[in-house]
Formats: sequence, structure tokens, C-alpha cells
Amino acid sequence: MQTGPGGWVQITFTIVAAVALLMQAFVLLGMLIAARLALRRAEELSTKAEEHALPALQTARQLLDDVAPKLKVAAQNLMEVSATLRTKSVTVTDAVDDLVKKTEVQVERVDEMVTGTLNSIAYATATVQKAVVTPVRQVSAVLSGLRAGFDVLRSRETQVHATADGDHFV
Repeated sequence: MQTGPGGWVQITFTIVAAVALLMQAFVLLGMLIAARLALRRAEELSTKAEEHALPALQTARQLLDDVAPKLKVAAQNLMEVSATLRTKSVTVTDAVDDLVKKTEVQVERVDEMVTGTLNSIAYATATVQKAVVTPVRQVSAVLSGLRAGFDVLRSRETQVHATADGDHFV
């Protein structure tokens, strides 16, 4: 064998390639072992899932089958109740509107009656005042006149009496 500058490179290159192939084989072997472990773990999880999840899914399915008709009946009942409430609310609304209208009419009537009564009372009061106050004023005026007249008469007697005493009045 010739070991020249070209042979050395060739041997080195061959060794490096062999080492790289060997490393690649170990990596692939490691990946195979990891894949087998992952497959075993996945099989274990799948088995546990079948043991636990499938009965739970079956129970949920049975529960759903039992509840579904009841839910349909409840939904129908709810729709019937809703329709009944709508019709009753319309009836109640109409009754309340009618009652409000009647109340407004009665309020107007009572207002007119109270206004008429108050006007009549005001007129009666004015009439009574006119009928009573006018004669009372006239009588009061006559009495005031008489009182003034009597005061004048009394004051003359007092002056005559004072002059008769000679201004010695105590």
C-alpha cells in the first residue's frame, strides 16, 4: 500500500465516514428503543382509557338517552307556558288599559263636580257676605251715628257742669 499524500486523506475520510455511519446506527437504534417505549406507554394509556373512559361514555350515553325525551317534554311545556303567559299578559294589559281609561273619565267627572261645588260655595259665601255684611254695616253705621250723637250730647252736659262748678272739678 502506498501511503502518499493522497492515500492518507483517503484513509482518514474512510475512517470518518465509518464512524459517522456507526453513530447514525446508534442514533437510529436509540430512536427505535424510544419509539418502542412510547408505543408501550401509549398502549398502557389506551388500555386505561378503555377501562375507565368507555364505561363513563356508556353511562353518559344512557343518561343522555334517558334525559332527552324529558328535555323535549320540558321544552314543549315551557313553550306552552310561554304562549299562555303571552296571551294572559295581553289580556291583563287590555284590562289595565280599560281600567286606566275608566279611571281617567271618573277623575274628570269628580274634578268637574268638585270644581262646581267649590264655585257654588264661593258664590254662596259671596251672597251670604253681601246679604249679612251689608245690613250689618248699615246697622253699625247707624249705631256709630247714634253713639256719636250721644257722645256729643254727653260732652255738652259735661261742659255745662264744669262751668257750674267753677272749674273746681276734681
